[in-house]
Amino acid sequence: MRTRFILIETSHPGNVGAAARALKVMGFDEMVLVAPRYANVLRKEETIQRASGANDVLDKTRIVDTLDEALEGISHLCATAMTPRDFGPPTRSPREHFDLLLGQSASHAQTQATADTEKHFGPVSSIGFLFGSERFGMKNEDVYKCHVALSIPTNPQFGSLNLAAALQLVAYEWRLALGGFPVASPVADANLADAAQVSGMLLHWEKALIEIGFLDPEAPKKLMPRLNQLFNRANLSPEEIHILRGVAKAMIETAQAKR
Repeated sequence: MRTRFILIETSHPGNVGAAARALKVMGFDEMVLVAPRYANVLRKEETIQRASGANDVLDKTRIVDTLDEALEGISHLCATAMTPRDFGPPTRSPREHFDLLLGQSASHAQTQATADTEKHFGPVSSIGFLFGSERFGMKNEDVYKCHVALSIPTNPQFGSLNLAAALQLVAYEWRLALGGFPVASPVADANLADAAQVSGMLLHWEKALIEIGFLDPEAPKKLMPRLNQLFNRANLSPEEIHILRGVAKAMIETAQAKR
């Protein structure tokens, strides 16, 4: 789904750069600025520094004079507002609204949620997220143009968010609703030792435990089976088997040297 982030009358260049970075890490790249304070905001040093490598997003960013220009081609509009209005679109959290919008609400069957979406919003082929100026937020007349006012659940006693931070949260929630990105582990899954390697290590340990007097071969009880279960649960790698056998070897050598 086409996704556009619209910043209205932005006053701080750093927020524009930080917004570009926030979009890129969530896989979005369409940003429009409506009447920003500085006409050359996309070229300002602070903007580029705060973008932190998201220069391609800045290069694609458009600057327009009016909000109507920024809304062209967008079928579903989401305002962002911390303070609920007594008139205008409903106020919902991003996650709640995205579930409804995409027909994923846990409280409805899939078919019913889809029907509700089409009834309330009509077919949604593109979505725009509107963010107001840093000092004043969104104007009422701009909020009235939207289908919903998104309110990020924050501390009721201290709920004001930096513009770029609010944009990051909305972008994250929207990406999550669309399916998200896989979380890649920086460490490759280790190969596990096979049963023969574990068995050989246990025989080595049995000999070492006898040498140090911990295991009585005449009355072993269930010590070795319990150690077997312990090491099976540990899912040992061949390298770890090698370490444990090294420990057993040292135990044997130390015990024999003291005799």
